[in-house]
Amino acid sequence: MFIDEAKITVEGGKGGNGCLSFRREKFVPRGGPDGGDGGHGGSVVFVAVVELNTLQNFRFNPLLRADCGKHGSGANKTGRSAQDREVRVPAGTLVLDEERVLLLADLAKPGDRFTAASGGRGGKGNARFASSTNRAPTRHDPGFEGEKRILNLELKLLADVGLIGFPNAGKSTLISRVSAARPKIADYPFTTLIPNLGVVDRGDYSSFVMADIPGLIEGAHEGAGLGHQFLRHVERCKVLLHLVDPTAPERDPLEDIQAINRELKRHSAVLAEKPQILVLTKSDALQDQTIVDTVKAWAENTDTLLLVISSVSGDGLKRLVQATGDALDRLSDENEKG
Repeated sequence: MFIDEAKITVEGGKGGNGCLSFRREKFVPRGGPDGGDGGHGGSVVFVAVVELNTLQNFRFNPLLRADCGKHGSGANKTGRSAQDREVRVPAGTLVLDEERVLLLADLAKPGDRFTAASGGRGGKGNARFASSTNRAPTRHDPGFEGEKRILNLELKLLADVGLIGFPNAGKSTLISRVSAARPKIADYPFTTLIPNLGVVDRGDYSSFVMADIPGLIEGAHEGAGLGHQFLRHVERCKVLLHLVDPTAPERDPLEDIQAINRELKRHSAVLAEKPQILVLTKSDALQDQTIVDTVKAWAENTDTLLLVISSVSGDGLKRLVQATGDALDRLSDENEKG
């Protein structure tokens, strides 16, 4: 199962009960009511953090419940209110209602907060109900139930650079060479089922975050394979590295390039217009130079930067990191001017 979404139940804590009590002291036969209010229940609060990058933990803990408030007591003592239960979620998490119709929160940045389920109010003690006509009230209210609802969480990765391409195009190998990420790598499609994040050091006291997006297939925009989930991860990347394996038997690199671009365009016009760098991988195993020449001609015709690399030998990786960093810098400059 691809873990970038989770269905959970959140429940605020119940408020504490109000107290039924009368003041009892020597020489004070009719001290009057002194039952205190109950404390408020805790709320469930989502907090976006940068340390997490999947929603995997929610698979094993789908019920999130805050603590209840304490009951009130005599001497007009209010029960202690429960602390809110703060639940850490990856920055970039979307919170939707049970039917996935209403977007409740977009926790895009670290530190963003959202109260997913409010705690119940504490009940009133009998001291609250004293009046000129009722000097000894016995009414005391129970605490209110906390809010309870079912939510859907979706994660859009916050990455500067996204690696896209058909399955087995060399994305996992590349990110393992240019960052400290260690994704699962094997010679068969769909090795990557969970996006991997890696921090790439540019060598000038700056870095960028790269996401190894699981391989796309034709029809992804309609949900083929795990298309909707995969495309969702690409949406917030600033620059796309489009990896193509020119050594794959019975595949045409140009057709692969155009097929992926069609899927991006059909999913979102904004996605299709993101800056792209075309990367031919596995140059160490390439025997037919005409393939490179054909793709190079297409890249020049479409004004697309083409790089040829080998993640195994390391050829071209330094140039790739530099070109990617330069593309991010240009975007940053454009945003500042805009």
